[in-house]
Amino acid sequence: MRALSNIYNLGFKELASVLGDKAMMVFIVWAFTGAIYLIASGASTEMHNAAVGFVDADRSQLSSRIRDGLRPPSFAAPKTLDFADLDRELDAANYTFVIVVPPRFEQDVLAGRHPSLQLIVDATAMTQAGVGTGYVAEIVNREVDRFLDVRGVTAAQAPVAFTVRAFFNPNLEDKRHVAIMEIVNNVALLSIILVGAAIVREREHGTIEHLLVMPVNVSEIVLAKIWANGVMVLIAVFLSLTLIAQGALGIKINGSIRFYLIGAGIFIFAAMALGVMLATLTSSMPQFALLAFPTIIVMEVLSGGMTPIESMPGYLQVIMSAAPSTHYVKFSQSVLFRDAPLSVVWPQLAWMAGLGVVYTAIALGRFRVMLAQANN
Repeated sequence: MRALSNIYNLGFKELASVLGDKAMMVFIVWAFTGAIYLIASGASTEMHNAAVGFVDADRSQLSSRIRDGLRPPSFAAPKTLDFADLDRELDAANYTFVIVVPPRFEQDVLAGRHPSLQLIVDATAMTQAGVGTGYVAEIVNREVDRFLDVRGVTAAQAPVAFTVRAFFNPNLEDKRHVAIMEIVNNVALLSIILVGAAIVREREHGTIEHLLVMPVNVSEIVLAKIWANGVMVLIAVFLSLTLIAQGALGIKINGSIRFYLIGAGIFIFAAMALGVMLATLTSSMPQFALLAFPTIIVMEVLSGGMTPIESMPGYLQVIMSAAPSTHYVKFSQSVLFRDAPLSVVWPQLAWMAGLGVVYTAIALGRFRVMLAQANN
């Protein structure tokens, strides 16, 4: 009971310290409000207002239909170009896509000769280039089929009908995925930064010596910092999901937020133990930042939130399985997007809890070494 009391009281001391740090409070509020809203509403991989040039050497009804099919909001109104100006316009990066319609294109289509269009893509705009190429191909095929249908000409039918159904995000909205994953990533960021900064702050302010003369042990100090900062992050996550994601952005969350918060709490325990471990390896805030931010970036990029973990090399998948963020991202996507029950996500919860215990054991050992060095 005495140990629990010490953890409880030290935790409130830690809460008071965080709440009194104005810069840290601004960082927490911004990370789960303005940053989420701006990224979700501003950053997009969808096609929007892409610049298109159109070289029409056929000047037929069919080429006009194709040109008219490229319309907002996916594409800006196509600009007519001369073939002689093509290289100069592309070198100046004035257009992401340029469509070149050859002479006698409509005539060859009606005769069943299967003529080719040329699509020139500026692939330095990587996302638009990849997505937009498929858009242009779909528009061209659609307009050609409609043109032939009006004239009673039957286009060659593919042997297999291909039907696409998008589950969990039927409208393929970027903001739905981006907003949720930003919240998920910011949980890892705040968990490591908050508890690590708390420990480094104790060392820089000299208050670490006060802990040495108190009737508390290392485990109580570390667990108090974890629960106090963890509560701050969980409250911020809950408010961000309800007020920003569901409220301001109008995103529908399929799964249970309460269930998600349980899993997030387990991850926060593991991530904060990692933060304690990193903080004990440094002696100042700049050193901690130099160590923590590369770790956070690797966790965010390689944990499956940006690219599927299955697409990574085998050795990297094994390495990232030791990061709690890998299992947390999979748990978060399963619960928030697919409404997965406990029977589906329990392996991820077990992994996060197990890694949390391992990291805590290492962090406690490192913390004892740090206190011994401060005492000497």
